[in-house]
Amino acid sequence: MTSQVETPYQFGPQERPLFPGSPFSPMHTTRRRVVYACTAVCTGIGATFPNGLTNANVGTFSGSLGLYVAEASVLPAIYVAMNASANLTLVKARAQFGIPQVTLVLLGAYAIAAALQIVWPGLVTAALVRAANGMSGAGLVTLTIYYLLQIFPPAARPLALVGGIGLTQIGPALARVVPVDMLAADRWRGLRFIELGLALGLFALVALVRLPPSERSKAFEPLDLVTIALVVPAMLLVCQVIGLGRVLWWTDTPWLGWLLLIAIPMFTVALLIERGRARPLIQLSWLGTFGMLRFVGIALLVRLALAEQTYGSVGLLTAGGLTNDQLHRLFVVVALAMALGMVTAGLTLSERRLPMQIMVASLIIAAGAMLDSRSTNLSRPDQLLLSQALLGFGTTLFVGPSLVFGFLQLLRQGGGPFLATFIVAFSTTQNVGGLLGSALLGTYQTIESRVHAGALSEHLLASDPDVVTRLAAGQQALAGALVDPAAQAAQGAALLSQALQREATVLAYDEIFRGVAIAAIIIALYLFVVLLRRAILERRAARSTTPR
Repeated sequence: MTSQVETPYQFGPQERPLFPGSPFSPMHTTRRRVVYACTAVCTGIGATFPNGLTNANVGTFSGSLGLYVAEASVLPAIYVAMNASANLTLVKARAQFGIPQVTLVLLGAYAIAAALQIVWPGLVTAALVRAANGMSGAGLVTLTIYYLLQIFPPAARPLALVGGIGLTQIGPALARVVPVDMLAADRWRGLRFIELGLALGLFALVALVRLPPSERSKAFEPLDLVTIALVVPAMLLVCQVIGLGRVLWWTDTPWLGWLLLIAIPMFTVALLIERGRARPLIQLSWLGTFGMLRFVGIALLVRLALAEQTYGSVGLLTAGGLTNDQLHRLFVVVALAMALGMVTAGLTLSERRLPMQIMVASLIIAAGAMLDSRSTNLSRPDQLLLSQALLGFGTTLFVGPSLVFGFLQLLRQGGGPFLATFIVAFSTTQNVGGLLGSALLGTYQTIESRVHAGALSEHLLASDPDVVTRLAAGQQALAGALVDPAAQAAQGAALLSQALQREATVLAYDEIFRGVAIAAIIIALYLFVVLLRRAILERRAARSTTPR
């Protein structure tokens, strides 16, 4: 008998990865493509779903940890900081060790932290969970894109970017559909068990559904670790300032300024180190070009506008006395609109149309915000279905094409050496931009609420018959509970004051929605001018080359 040795599969040039650490992309069977697609859906949504659960319920589960709401507010900021800065390490870790291995290590750490939180609930373990979730989420986003890259032929692989980043936007919306009773079971252990189950489930999924092999190489340099050691804690400090400033109030908390005073020199030293390196981790010269600055600026401004959905609409409904359980239908519609926006972005995707897609997304966001600006204290989820669906649709219509646009700029620069810079810049605009958007909108809402309350109170005169009638109605409503006329009068005045504050709050949210709409329209107008200028230049060039 002659023994046959199986010949290893030889990858063709078109199947080679674009970057070190990326998997090869061979032709797969239909069955394997379906498996990769289903896995990508799970990892993409799972990358952001756990943090969405935390953000949606941070104000209610804080008591189970023995924390004030202000103390619990550090948790979303920790997630954002670690998620935004994780790619400084992960880009080179994937090149040196491989993306599945790195992601499995991060998911394992996340699962261990989630288990520790069940055994020893408190601020320290909760912070560890959010940090581990932030880093594992960054790894899962990249892994999702790589899974989708296995599905599409080379010509259609930009669709993997659109789908991968679009799926991550759906996770927070679906997190608001989970019943609060399920999360709050056994003093909020339900939430912790769900998070542990998600970590273990994703770990098992990634371990079972393996990507093709990748080319590995030694990637880390000693100065990389110095830069990472400076940037990560500095990002943590900045995100804490952004996350806590609105809660503790900026001018009433001097130690927030001290955090910035520590963070800024750390960023400065890291940038000076990178500027003087032959092979920098962050390509400052490319990041400082007009094209990249414009890309980062537009991505950041649109992400600020999109905070209208996570902060504005939810805050408006919460101020009206609604809970998460009453928002399920609204966020199911939002999740479906996001999925539709992702599909639309994929079907209309082309390099030439990318700025137009982003412009249309800005106009859709502006339309949704303008619809919300007519809200009253009687507005309920059913009245916001259309506006929030438009915002959800605009979110995924924007974020996928913007990632593709930046990625094309990366490829034009030669790819590999600029990969870490691009991924860090994009993740920072999306993560820190979202946190900053909520902080800015919240600050503006607080200020405007006080302004409107002052303006409304000027019209509450004791001689006004309407005011007298309202006070009398309040006293009459309390007559069955209070006997003392003086107490009835005081409580009646308090009820009127609460109604005034509620109206001022709604008016302040309407101001926010109008501001978001104006910002989105300005972005769209700028992109229109860019497109118009490009068309004029192309027409002139065509005329100059036409023979006479």
